[in-house]
Amino acid sequence: MNPASRLLPIVLAATFLSAKAAAAVSIGVVAPQSGPFALLGKQIQDGAEAAAERLGIEVHLVAETCETGGGEIIARELRDAKVTAAIGFLCSESLDGVLPLLKEAGIPAITLSVQWKMLMEDTLKNQWPFFRMAPTAGDEAEKVIEVILRDWSGDAVALVEDGTIHGRELVEAVRAGIEERGMKPVFTDTYRPGQEQQVALVRRLKKAGATHVFVGGDRNDVAVIARDAAAEKATLTLMGGDAMRAADQPVALAAGTLAVALPEYDTSPSAQEAVALLRSKGIVPEGYVLPAFASVELVTDAAGLSSAMGMPVAEALAGTAFDTAIGSVTFGTDHELADNPYTLMAWKDGRFVSVGAVGQ
Repeated sequence: MNPASRLLPIVLAATFLSAKAAAAVSIGVVAPQSGPFALLGKQIQDGAEAAAERLGIEVHLVAETCETGGGEIIARELRDAKVTAAIGFLCSESLDGVLPLLKEAGIPAITLSVQWKMLMEDTLKNQWPFFRMAPTAGDEAEKVIEVILRDWSGDAVALVEDGTIHGRELVEAVRAGIEERGMKPVFTDTYRPGQEQQVALVRRLKKAGATHVFVGGDRNDVAVIARDAAAEKATLTLMGGDAMRAADQPVALAAGTLAVALPEYDTSPSAQEAVALLRSKGIVPEGYVLPAFASVELVTDAAGLSSAMGMPVAEALAGTAFDTAIGSVTFGTDHELADNPYTLMAWKDGRFVSVGAVGQ
């Protein structure tokens, strides 16, 4: 069944999900409650609890220690609580040993964070009821490639990276992707990150004739490059990756700087009702708050569809388009997001805003 054909059943399911049926839905929220990831865990908890209160369903909090061997403990607690599904799972360690037990119990699990590629391969092989409401490891590079080929096809493109594992692997994936499609960068280089100035790099870019630069590095490095390019009168369009979503200091980012990153969900029209609700509770809709809110919404809708159509909740989750606070969410038959969540954004008035093709 394709996603479009399931839109009507979802409407019907929502209609038939009575208050009594809604009360029977219980969602496990697996998130850190202490330790270095407690702040992120609180974001997941806040978003999930706010959505659950709005929908009139129950949540069952499960502490995630992010330690090896903790998966079986989490699975037993979810099973004993008889939850409809579980969301959260910030750490890959939590999924070690948890999925076979959740399969036995018929409890779908949705991670909001873990990008581990092999995990999904094992999921499909073992038919685990596991879904990823987060980007895959290759999604960032794929979106960067798409943007460069779409918007910079006639420009002199340079690729530079900061020598870190992530920066190097990201830029190498982008380079391979554009070259496979017949586009060769005019300049590639590795720069030293965390420096107070990048004049030498800017001059090399200018000498190579580069006009558009993708930077596999952190936000402040991009800000320094932009500042030094302006001082050197080098006209460069700069774009970074998801690392651009960081504090705007110590060097402020120049207006118009681009980033391929996860959306600022709180600005989307679909999120405004949820944002108002969250703010009324004193909750800042940042980080994992809105994805957690949305995951509770879609699990609740899947439970309604499951009840109305007589199918397991995991089956209802796959191939169905769900309207949520972060927009339409669909899991493909591979249990991954059907749409790449990364988007092109530009820095404007103190925050990143989504844009279409450059120049439109």
